[in-house]
Amino acid sequence: MSMRIEDYAIIGNMRTAALVGKNGSIDWLCVPRFDSGACFAALLGCAENGRWMIAPQGHAYRTSRRYRSDTLVLETEFTTESGTATLVDFMPIAERRNQVDLVRIVSGKRGWVPMAMELLIRFDYGHIVPWVRRRGYGLNAIAGPDAVSVRIPVPFHSRDFTTRAEFIVKEGQSLPFVMTWYPSNEPPPRTKLAQRMLASTESWWRQWMSRCTVEGEWSEPVKRSLITLKALIYAPTGGIVAAPTTSLPELPGGPRNWDYRFCWLRDATFTLYALLMCGYKEEARAWREWLLRAVAGRPQELQIMYGISGERRLWEFEVPWLEGYEHSRPVRLGNAAHEQLQLDVYGEVMDTLYAARKLGFPHDGEAWKLQEALMDFLESEWDQPDNGIWEVRGPRRHFTHSKVMAWVAVDRAVRMVERFEPEGPVERWRALRARIHDDVCRHGFNPARNAFVQYYGSKELDAALLMIPLVGFLPATDPRVVGTVEAIRHELMSDGLVRRYSTQIGVDGLPAGEGAFLPCTFWLADNLALSGNYEQARAIFQRLLSLCNDLGLLSEEYDPATRRQLGNFPQALSHVSLINTAHNLTVVQSPARHRAES
Repeated sequence: MSMRIEDYAIIGNMRTAALVGKNGSIDWLCVPRFDSGACFAALLGCAENGRWMIAPQGHAYRTSRRYRSDTLVLETEFTTESGTATLVDFMPIAERRNQVDLVRIVSGKRGWVPMAMELLIRFDYGHIVPWVRRRGYGLNAIAGPDAVSVRIPVPFHSRDFTTRAEFIVKEGQSLPFVMTWYPSNEPPPRTKLAQRMLASTESWWRQWMSRCTVEGEWSEPVKRSLITLKALIYAPTGGIVAAPTTSLPELPGGPRNWDYRFCWLRDATFTLYALLMCGYKEEARAWREWLLRAVAGRPQELQIMYGISGERRLWEFEVPWLEGYEHSRPVRLGNAAHEQLQLDVYGEVMDTLYAARKLGFPHDGEAWKLQEALMDFLESEWDQPDNGIWEVRGPRRHFTHSKVMAWVAVDRAVRMVERFEPEGPVERWRALRARIHDDVCRHGFNPARNAFVQYYGSKELDAALLMIPLVGFLPATDPRVVGTVEAIRHELMSDGLVRRYSTQIGVDGLPAGEGAFLPCTFWLADNLALSGNYEQARAIFQRLLSLCNDLGLLSEEYDPATRRQLGNFPQALSHVSLINTAHNLTVVQSPARHRAES
């Protein structure tokens, strides 16, 4: 039986990431890139396919953990009857492209503690058992393009493809374990002293956090979310992955298991505001530049997601040798949704580029040519059915949210001409903007329900429609928006949390069942703040903060019944939404108001 998703922590170096459990086990690591397929572990809950455990021997110990202040350095403390020891886990910031270090330092704090190490090295999602050789420093493992060296400072033995060690750490003693991945055709890289790497890593993170401009009531959860978001950035390109994991289920035992190690366009505007509102212009600029490179080309070929370097072929396939987290099958690599038509991403791209100009980014003639090309395509395609924001695998429909975001695309094109004076057929665009607005209000609003509905002709609700006032389509005080918000609170809300839509109606072609979607709940708080209901918004926000794990991390969903996090972890959009909602509740010129205003 695996640990709960929230029992894990993330460490990373802006090239890759690892998940560390409360029990001292690392069960997931991909190197050197999120989408490379080169990893020594498989999935959470599939420890037989690779893990690295360092913990006290036996079961009689207590555990507490924390991130060292303003860093991504994890410190886990183990307390036994005989003493206390700490395990410090971190990944040094990469100095060389073809090298990833993972450092684990065991230190004695009081008395003495018997410890054990267990290491199962596997490549290719647990599929490949490497050739392991003993070396003077520890061991070396190699298979195909991948090689790993592990420096082990204590005696060890290997049997049945597993390396084990038993040792005692005493007060004042420090034992560094260092794993280094590198291409197998190259010699093993030299490794610095672990304590030096620790000092430089802590210094790097604290220097980065010193640029943060966040203050006030919720500064600590916002800062932790910023650090998490930074960890999900692929530094060489500026791309930001949705999560570092794949196939962590939206419902344990079910098939809603997707690969999130890619960059979604629909997160672009939220992310831009989250970074800029906190003082991180460099990261925001890198994200915008990644966006421009990724979407360049024929507008009709615009995808909803790309790889971390802008890759477009994200073929989805299943790996049957993995049983999945809590037997949630299938385990998927790649994501077939990249082939879907989702009109909302045109709105997200146009909105992001317009927001960047409003927030001080310089004029870019090539970016404007790209936007004009996107508009040429959207003019003829906005009234077509699509797969919608939730990437449903059922038939295409006229999703109301998609039409709203098509309106956003045209609206931002008009605003670009009006405010920044590039050339463009503004009168034609104004007419198109009015036509789309009228179409949505006529066909997407159900008077009998007094609410906007999921798709034209439907009676079902969709929490994505909470975006209507956030993007400026209608004000939060409009009676139709108020009615939509109240209907969502009545039908899609449970225990203070919002579900995306009813999975009972079969709209997505999958079996029913998933948790509450945390970003949608943040959007509800944003709606309430925009309409002046600050106390209700604050209460929802506080409820969301209470769902963070002990380290301040959030996944994509939460199950109020079992009180556990669900979905891929940690989730960038959840943390981006946390940052923006905190600003919406405390800053006069908040992201929601800034985005909705001209």
